[in-house]
Amino acid sequence: MTTTTAHASVQHDDERTRVTRWDFQPGESTGRHVHEYDYVVVPLTDGRTDVVSPDGTVTPSLLRAGESYARQAGGEHEVVNAGTAPLAFVEIEVKGR
Repeated sequence: MTTTTAHASVQHDDERTRVTRWDFQPGESTGRHVHEYDYVVVPLTDGRTDVVSPDGTVTPSLLRAGESYARQAGGEHEVVNAGTAPLAFVEIEVKGR
């Protein structure tokens, strides 16, 4: 597993949801991780990420402030700020009903 260098701030955590703000300087990373829950990402800034799969495949992605996206649980990857400016997003994990 890779080391987390980005800064994660848990803003809310209960039995149903967890809300985490992620802040990345250029080159910083979430570290490799597996998503235990379905989640929604809300970019706070425009930016570019490289999403690195366990097999090393890199998928570039452009984030636009306010343009959210959702993913299902089970995904394993590392997210790296591949841009030249700070990057921030809020991740909302849906634990249950």
